[in-house]
Amino acid sequence: MGHREIGRGICVLLGICQSDTAQDADWMSKKLLNLRLFDENDEQGGKRWMKSVRDLGLEVLVVSQFTLHATLKGNKPDFRRAMATDQAEKMYADILESMRRDYQEDKIKAGVFGAMIEVSSTNCGPVTISLDTREPKTAQQTDEAAT
Repeated sequence: MGHREIGRGICVLLGICQSDTAQDADWMSKKLLNLRLFDENDEQGGKRWMKSVRDLGLEVLVVSQFTLHATLKGNKPDFRRAMATDQAEKMYADILESMRRDYQEDKIKAGVFGAMIEVSSTNCGPVTISLDTREPKTAQQTDEAAT
């Protein structure tokens, strides 16, 4: 399937844990589209952290990355926390489908599930954010109310 590329937007390395549910997938797809990671008006030095991918019509590249759930046993990685391949592939597809349905289909790009990959990104910032659907519910509810 080859090369994937996006313009301005976000690159998401998506790790799916064996305990993730459809509710987690729904939360993640909404969160990724609504995270306010961009300035209000970049060209004129506007307020920081005011605009989302959705607000600015930006692109999203989502790459499945099971190794995010690695633990170490001595010096060797253990991937037991990651969801089994067949289930994870379906959840990955569901997240992509949800994002495409809720946003703009042509703005959501996907890596090839299970493929060996090379990821190259240019960060403006750099800004790297880690999201976990297992955050305390009160923090999730507060975040949802603010978006």
